[in-house]
Amino acid sequence: MKTEQIDFWAGEFGEKYTERNSYDDKGWDEFYRKNWGTTKPLMNEEFLGHLSKDIKILEVGSNTGMQLNGLQRNGFTELYGVELQRYAVERSKDFTKNINLIQGSGFDLPFKDEFFDVTCTNGVLIHIAPKDLPKIMGEMYRTSKKYIWGFEYFEEQITDINYRGNTGYLWKADYAKIFMEQFPDLKLVKKKMYPYVSEAEKGNVDCMYLLEKS
Repeated sequence: MKTEQIDFWAGEFGEKYTERNSYDDKGWDEFYRKNWGTTKPLMNEEFLGHLSKDIKILEVGSNTGMQLNGLQRNGFTELYGVELQRYAVERSKDFTKNINLIQGSGFDLPFKDEFFDVTCTNGVLIHIAPKDLPKIMGEMYRTSKKYIWGFEYFEEQITDINYRGNTGYLWKADYAKIFMEQFPDLKLVKKKMYPYVSEAEKGNVDCMYLLEKS
């Protein structure tokens, strides 16, 4: 499946994004403290801490593996990532170890049905055009045996946001709600808002949610 957004993120703009957003563990923690007043491993623990450490977790749109590194620091061992951008997959070798990260599309995940215990995104659905959300959400639902997990920009209604002078490449929405509307058997386990604490982003809020197949 080819979309305008895929072409945009697979090119030079996506490479520059990757370079701006790749850190070692210390830098990653500092980035989260600066923006949300906490670290990603602490967020992860709050949402997945009750689960066995040997469950299979897939991140769709894993970039260079920062979040997968965070989950590894939480003690999880069976970690997989699918990333569209070839450059990010190559760069991930500098940041990750013992993590299964491959190039591929969230619109056509190369895994069997219900292969994972958790399928997740982190700041990825926000870059999918609203008309294409059913396709990528369908693939996430298909590959997950139990949980859908996400951390995305939040707004009650789908809102197109100007991103570095570009429109049509970034949206805010209530992604947990959209998932549950598409798949009525999903139930909300946990949902938490994370307002930005940095002056540059004050007034914006992200949402972490955990959904379970019933």
